[in-house]
Amino acid sequence: MPPVSRSASQPELTALFATVQAHFQDVIVPLWQGPGWNAELALPYEALDAEHQPLPPQRYRAMACARQLYLFSSLIGETPAAEDRAAALFDSLQKHFHDARHGGWFYSIDAQGAPLDQRKDLYTHAFILFACAHYWDKVREPRVASVLDDVLKTISQRFATGDGLYEACLERDWSSLDSGPLQNPLMHLAEAFLATLAAREDITVQHTLVELCTAMQQRFVDPQHGVLMEKPLGAVDNWFEPGHQFEWYFLLESSPLLRGSALHASLDRAFALTERLGVDPQTGAVKAMLDLDGRSRDATQRIWAQAEYLRALTLRPDSEASVLRQLQALQQRSLHAGGWYECRDEDGEVSRRDMPSTTPYHLATCYRGLVEYLR
Repeated sequence: MPPVSRSASQPELTALFATVQAHFQDVIVPLWQGPGWNAELALPYEALDAEHQPLPPQRYRAMACARQLYLFSSLIGETPAAEDRAAALFDSLQKHFHDARHGGWFYSIDAQGAPLDQRKDLYTHAFILFACAHYWDKVREPRVASVLDDVLKTISQRFATGDGLYEACLERDWSSLDSGPLQNPLMHLAEAFLATLAAREDITVQHTLVELCTAMQQRFVDPQHGVLMEKPLGAVDNWFEPGHQFEWYFLLESSPLLRGSALHASLDRAFALTERLGVDPQTGAVKAMLDLDGRSRDATQRIWAQAEYLRALTLRPDSEASVLRQLQALQQRSLHAGGWYECRDEDGEVSRRDMPSTTPYHLATCYRGLVEYLR
């Protein structure tokens, strides 16, 4: 962690962060304690509209339930009823999504609570592991440890391909869909392994995480630019996403186990390039998708990418001015009195006013990084 300098901007940064944190606690979290909560199913609605009304539910995803489990686990001891909500979410994860016949967890259920998409995807299982690790770290209950062990076993036995990587998606009965490995679920698996290691000593998870990052370096990092591609090298129609570059950088830089690895060196070397190609120097907006030559595939400005860039900046050397500037950008461009703007288009105009239940996870992890930075 870089030392915090006592420059003139330090009081301004501290005061601004206090305002942003209060907005999170007083505006965003209550959305998911009240209008965003389906009490009948004990699940968060997928999204709220700008007037705080649930969008008509078409489905409920296990991943969204897991992200909210992380959110309320992180608030235990800080927010009233957070522990009760985390317990309800944990129970719902098992009740609605666990596949008693084949093991693992379904992707989604329908609006009435019946299984909908019954495939097993790594992205979902990674978030279940991530959430359960954080929840267990707070409550230390045997039933949570049991699920934590179960999802670790499922990932290693069902998704692993034997070369350090993992299939992105499998059928309900674990038969192959020939999906192959994809960057984003693998990143969240690395995040989940780190959360597990933060909660308990586990030499097997430690070795597995190192193997995963070694394989990512070999199979996903463009050798010329050092950026992580979204598909394995050589795949047709490949691209990279600046937001994911910054997310990976934070995970690697913040981990004593992974800092200094070949993957960390690649992401560290590519940081300036990612900023130059993927971040608007005037507004701090992060582009969604780029080709290796820097051409924009999708210039949508998503709040999660803004949060990941800000979090990554907290681990860069001599970064205080950049952190302040990006926190100002997040507050001014993405937050508002009633919640947040999910997306702006390439011209900076708000293009999505709904608020998904998955987004508070990104804000919570970003703010956690800022707390560590200012400590």
